[in-house]
Amino acid sequence: MFYVEEIAGGRATLRGETAQHLRKVLRAEAGQKFEISDNESLYLAELVSFGKDQAEFAILSPLDAPRAPLRLRLYPALIKFDRFEWILEKATELGVESITPVYALRTEKGLDQAAAKRMERWVKILAESGQQSRRATRPVIHPPVRLAEALAAGAGFRCFLDEDPSTPALLACVPEVRSPEDEAAVLVGPEGGWDERERAQAVAAGWIAVSLGPQILRAETAAVAALSVISAAWQR
Repeated sequence: MFYVEEIAGGRATLRGETAQHLRKVLRAEAGQKFEISDNESLYLAELVSFGKDQAEFAILSPLDAPRAPLRLRLYPALIKFDRFEWILEKATELGVESITPVYALRTEKGLDQAAAKRMERWVKILAESGQQSRRATRPVIHPPVRLAEALAAGAGFRCFLDEDPSTPALLACVPEVRSPEDEAAVLVGPEGGWDERERAQAVAAGWIAVSLGPQILRAETAAVAALSVISAAWQR
């Protein structure tokens, strides 16, 4: 599946590196059929021709696209970028609607400023992962924010992961009544966990502290595990 900028008059154009990949790596030829999306809907399209750094498609028919069981928002604390980018990739596969990096007290110094230079790369990672997982709409990534701004986010279910052994299990905290229109926000801490002041701040803002079990998980593992648990709960 490929994302195109727009579909007009039954035609669509794929540009840039992705078009080059289609031609030079996949060895695509005119007449072959592919799935494409305008970031809203999914279509079956026929490759018509190649131009300079672009590929032209004719739309054949609309397609049903996989739909996430709910609207998921992820607020991961910034961690080392190789692992943070793994979170971006897997969160996209799990149907997250938006991702907002968070600068926590234990976030390594300088990562928030360095993150600004990575935004273009992160948008590309989300697009590539969205294509691989056949998402009609790719997730949005926002610039990093401080914890206070993240905690102001609105959602019907808001939780933050906490390694405290007395914290209730995530699955036990999800609402009993659920629908695909629900919104959930998940806040994941940095390497070393939350500072006590941050825990208190999150609770005061109405977020629920939840646990993924007795083991201490790496931040990227915890993010993926939490998203998986919530998605599965909403599909029951």
